[in-house]
Amino acid sequence: MQTLFYILAGTALVAGALVVFQTHPLRSALWLIVNFFAVAGIYLLASAEFIAAIQIIVYAGAIMVLFLFVIMLLNLRQPEEPMPMSALGSRILAVTLAVTTGFLVMFGLKQAVIIPARTGPPGLGNTESVARLLFTDYLLPFEVTSVLLLVAIVGAVILSKSRLK
Repeated sequence: MQTLFYILAGTALVAGALVVFQTHPLRSALWLIVNFFAVAGIYLLASAEFIAAIQIIVYAGAIMVLFLFVIMLLNLRQPEEPMPMSALGSRILAVTLAVTTGFLVMFGLKQAVIIPARTGPPGLGNTESVARLLFTDYLLPFEVTSVLLLVAIVGAVILSKSRLK
């Protein structure tokens, strides 16, 4: 179990680094998909099946389709210019800041207080307890959110049609 966690965590870290350092945007997006699946695997190991499913459906599915659509729409096929020497200092600064931020996050996680998750009655799984809460206690906010998303989609379609004319 712990070995699988280390494999998934290493995969997520390497894929995340490749997302940032790839020069071609399509390859970067594909490494982001690998990262999303590795994170979903970590969620599964943490017994958070619902979040893992949402990670795959929403992020690896819908968001990545949107990213790939934008990349193809922009047609980013021009060759990249070589990086000037002044940008090398910027990269060194960026890596230094990233390592420092990583150490600060690890220190913060070490000092963090773990709050036990709220669970439902005994015998309920993670997904079932989320669904029960979503459709009982939080039904009104859930429905308001779905209506807001519908309005946003209709507004985006109207705006895109008005720009095409």
